[in-house]
Amino acid sequence: MLGRKERDQLELYMCGSLRDLVPDDHILVKVDRVLDLSWLHEEVAELYAAGFGRPGIDPEVAVRLMLAGFLLGIVHDRRLIREAQVNVAIRWFIGFGLHEALPDHSSLTRIRQRWGAERFRTIFEPTVKVCVAAKVAKGEVVHVDASLIRADVSWEVAVRHIDAVTDANEATESERKSRKTGKYKKVCVTDPDASMATNGRNRRLEPAYKQHAVVDDACGVILDVEVTTGETNEGQVILSRLDAVAAMTGTTIKTATADAGYAYAKVFAGMEQRAIEAVIPAKAEPIRSPVPMRRFRYDAKHDTLKCPRGKMLKAGRAVKHGRFFTSRAADCRHCDLARLCLSNGRVNKAVVLGDDYPALLRARRRRERWSDEDRALYRRHRWRSEGYHGEAKTWHGLSRAIRRGLINMKIQAYLTAAAVNLKRLASAFLSILLFVYSQEATSSARHSLRQGKVFGIGLLVASA
Repeated sequence: MLGRKERDQLELYMCGSLRDLVPDDHILVKVDRVLDLSWLHEEVAELYAAGFGRPGIDPEVAVRLMLAGFLLGIVHDRRLIREAQVNVAIRWFIGFGLHEALPDHSSLTRIRQRWGAERFRTIFEPTVKVCVAAKVAKGEVVHVDASLIRADVSWEVAVRHIDAVTDANEATESERKSRKTGKYKKVCVTDPDASMATNGRNRRLEPAYKQHAVVDDACGVILDVEVTTGETNEGQVILSRLDAVAAMTGTTIKTATADAGYAYAKVFAGMEQRAIEAVIPAKAEPIRSPVPMRRFRYDAKHDTLKCPRGKMLKAGRAVKHGRFFTSRAADCRHCDLARLCLSNGRVNKAVVLGDDYPALLRARRRRERWSDEDRALYRRHRWRSEGYHGEAKTWHGLSRAIRRGLINMKIQAYLTAAAVNLKRLASAFLSILLFVYSQEATSSARHSLRQGKVFGIGLLVASA
């Protein structure tokens, strides 16, 4: 028989909770089991005047609302509030009933401005500590990577920056288009914190920020996140981020992996000082001369450098990141390699060695002796660290900055990392419950079947 449903006005009042209307496998239900923000009121109390003004939004409600948006991929405030109006799961997650009016979207903006980026970092850091305490993350083997995030600006606002008007008038068009200097690089007038950067030689420069993330090897927990401008080099950040991870987790890092973008002498030297095994593919020496640098032999113990013919090069004046080593003109005068080794007009050889050049040599030799375990760990680096960036950009709105300014970009990165960690923690929590349930069900399965009982996973989790 063909059925028919009358679409009259439904009852507004009903018995029960909104929780009864949300499925047990909903992401907000899973996260709610492991989310505790009871400490947040005391943390932000100093930012509000006691006893003056109208009551503000409950800090826990504001954070839960923001986290719900990042968990569901609804990162814009206006759209999030519109969705929360009709989404029962979001209303239940933030503790609002069907009859209660939601905060205005502008209130979330005011909260971000009032709290600042550091307050939101204090929301991210407890998720790391809880994961470490629950053994979901260990902090011994970590993966480091960086990813560009497109700034919230259009190409029309990217203009060429000129230090002085006189220089602009005197400079030729070819000089402005030259890549030899950053004097005429483009900047964003609406978002000066974003710098022009690209992740490929064949791709155009775009106004962007750069997120540096440290991911745990065990379950992919995000141990640390930092945001800089797009032009910041990865090698300038990695050591400080590893120190921050070690301080937060209280665990000594044993192994750290990264891609070839981090293969700098100072990075290898810094990891050696921290007793961290670096699984980073060291770059081969670029051959820019018929007599390449690898044919020179450096003795770190005696701080001497020998040329291919065994002549000593003497250490000379220091430069920004190293020192000059020069040979004697008499040694080069009758050398058979002088025609290939010396530049035009020079009578002796001069090379610059970086301060941490020995560490780079050791890294190159170690790269040639990588074991199968090292190669497997580096392959895992790709789907751990790069996988997190892909997940955050695809499912949590990190492919583009929501708002302008470095502070707002940091807030977005902290909340995204917190949402991902809560997902990891909720998944581990559910796995533990399933394991306990399986052990109990194995011992009492026959008795339960005789009694006609049916144990649902959702009922077990809810009761726990």
